[in-house]
Amino acid sequence: MIDEPEAVGPTEWTVGEPVGVGPWPGGPQAWPTDPHYDPELLRDGDRRNVVDAYRYWRRAAIVADIDRRRHPFHIAIENFSHDHNIGTVVRTANAFAAAAVHIVGRARWNRRGAMVTDRYQHLHHHPDMASLMAFAAAHELTVVAVDNLPGAVRLERVELPRRCLLLFGQEGPGVSDAGRTGAAVTVSIAQFGSTRSINAGVAAGIAMHTWVRQHADLDAAW
Repeated sequence: MIDEPEAVGPTEWTVGEPVGVGPWPGGPQAWPTDPHYDPELLRDGDRRNVVDAYRYWRRAAIVADIDRRRHPFHIAIENFSHDHNIGTVVRTANAFAAAAVHIVGRARWNRRGAMVTDRYQHLHHHPDMASLMAFAAAHELTVVAVDNLPGAVRLERVELPRRCLLLFGQEGPGVSDAGRTGAAVTVSIAQFGSTRSINAGVAAGIAMHTWVRQHADLDAAW
C-alpha cells in the first residue's frame, strides 16, 4: 500500500447535511451477529460513502468482499508534477472494481477527489516507469497507454486485453516517452471538438468503462 499523505478534504460524507443511515433499529439486542458488521457503526449509524449492501460493514470486510470479485485490469497514472487528477482516477477505479491503481513518480498526492475510496482500493507506488513495467511483466499484464498521439489506435475500435494495465500520463504532457515505449499499444479516445485533449481523470473513466463493457459481468453490478 502507498504511504499515507497529508490529510485533505472531507472524510466520507461528513460535510453538510447528514446522509447514510442512523443506528441499527431496535438497539443492541437487535444487532446482526455476522462478524462483518461493525458494532460502532451499528450503534452510531453509518454515514460513509458506500453502497447500501455494505452499510454497517467493517472496512476490512468490505475490502475482502470486493477482492473476491475485482476485475483483472489495473490502472496506472504518472505523477511527476503532483497531478490533481489522481483522486478522481482512484475513485473511478474503485467504482469499477479495478484490481489496483499504480502511481508512478511522486508518492504523495491530494486525496480530496478520491472521497476516501482509497481506503477500499489497492494502491501501489512505483518510483519510475521501469518499476511499473517490471510489475506488469511479472503479473502478465498487457500495458495499454491511453493518449491522443499520432499513430494511436481508436479506443472505440479496440478489444482491450482482459488482463491489462491501462496507463495514463499526467495532465498536460501526457504519457511519458518511457511509458509509450513500454506499452504494447497506445489508444486514443475519439474527440470531435476544438480541444486538443481531455482531462486525464475523464479519460481514465472512459477507458475503464470501455473495459467493463467488453469484459465485465453486468449482471453482477449494483
